[in-house]
Amino acid sequence: MTQENWLKTLQKNRVIAVIRTTKIETGLQMAKAVAAGGIQIIEITWNSYKAPELITQLQSELPQCTIGTGTLLNLEELQKALQIGCQFIFTPHSSPAMIHAAISAGIPIIPGALSPTEIITAWQAGASCVKVFPISAVGGATYIKSLQGPIGEIPLIPTGGVTLENAKEFIKAGAIAVGLSGQLFPKDLIATQNWEAIAQIAKTLVQQLSTKNIS
Repeated sequence: MTQENWLKTLQKNRVIAVIRTTKIETGLQMAKAVAAGGIQIIEITWNSYKAPELITQLQSELPQCTIGTGTLLNLEELQKALQIGCQFIFTPHSSPAMIHAAISAGIPIIPGALSPTEIITAWQAGASCVKVFPISAVGGATYIKSLQGPIGEIPLIPTGGVTLENAKEFIKAGAIAVGLSGQLFPKDLIATQNWEAIAQIAKTLVQQLSTKNIS
């Protein structure tokens, strides 16, 4: 996926569902539920149970979705993710070697950063976007808005503090998209396998973040 196509995908969808699971079948149902609700960008964390197998299966069963991975910590994990065809890569940190490897393979990589220096350094190293993480530690949407003046040309994806209630504020503040995990997948709904309720949560969020509802 080219950088241009990746950015267009983010601007169209605005939300990334982040799935961390200890069971393949649960992960499949979680992904299918949010996809049914209209979320088309799905990240399976690399520390999920048998993540490569889960990702491969989702690529087959949800061809309309963009499936990638995250929580990659080193170059070895990155290479394995590339081998199974992940369509994007998230990392909690910024590694120039990992950024270079992903970009050389033509795969978008979104490293984690927090301070302006870290964000700009990641971008200058070739990052496709920058994950601002954990956003809850630095003021939430207000922080994203304050960054727009000096570094507004850098596409930012806040995670680690985005909720169903404040997601819209992050987009209005200038974020290109947001990443949500636990908020999309309440533990009680997972425990009772209430996939329809999760699909409805996803649908509501997608509607809130649609272009016509962001002013």
